[in-house]
Amino acid sequence: MSKVKIKAIVVSHKEIDKDIYSLWLKAPEIAKEAVCGQFVDVYTADSSKLLPRPISLCEIDKEEGSIRLVYRIAGKGTEQFSRLTAYDTVEILGPCGNGYDMKGEKPVLMGGGIGIPPMLETAKTLSRMGVSKENLTVVLGFRDVPFLLEEFEEIATVYMSSDSGNTGVKGTVLDAVREYGITGDMIYACGPTPMLRAIKNYAQENGIKAQISLEEKMACGIGACLACVCKSKDIDDHSKVLNKRICKDGPCFYAEEVEL
Repeated sequence: MSKVKIKAIVVSHKEIDKDIYSLWLKAPEIAKEAVCGQFVDVYTADSSKLLPRPISLCEIDKEEGSIRLVYRIAGKGTEQFSRLTAYDTVEILGPCGNGYDMKGEKPVLMGGGIGIPPMLETAKTLSRMGVSKENLTVVLGFRDVPFLLEEFEEIATVYMSSDSGNTGVKGTVLDAVREYGITGDMIYACGPTPMLRAIKNYAQENGIKAQISLEEKMACGIGACLACVCKSKDIDDHSKVLNKRICKDGPCFYAEEVEL
């Protein structure tokens, strides 16, 4: 799947929670090829900041030729993105990386923090594949206040957890899984590394296949610089060591492929 670098046009942009923004971009060349689990590299207009920011795809509208990015302000680059308004242009490269391997008749999706947005397109893809709302389970872990909740509830059975306990079960997504007795035949997950490590262990203990999307700071975003490697079970053809490049080989892996 080839990547393209384009000037995307801002369709809409709004803050949906404190420091969390929803950005729709007109990017037909990328939308046409993109699949759930992939990301785009977004470039700032500041020439002193050469490296792009990788942001996962929250939604892909192939008919309209648009993609949706939901991101949290985490530094000066994303703070600049937050100032974009309709009809502005922003340079992006994509689609980048490999998405999920879409399988399972009773999938369980787990998203934590800013790992929640890519779960929306994953859920929508599974829904379009024929997975019913009753068999499509989504478990979302928030810091405190939920976001994107109504959109998930339209197509899936949703459970929640939060650090504060104000939303759903107090604790992690796995605390919610245990609290509600959630079961399934395939796990899809995205979130911080401690969460993914716990999900990997849970999947192994319960004999369930799990696919995890790794979050990592990236430099080139195309697999050349080896700045975003993770330890792997198999030797990488590129580096000839037990590494996987998250930006190129991932970000989505079967849990048993990588060490966390």
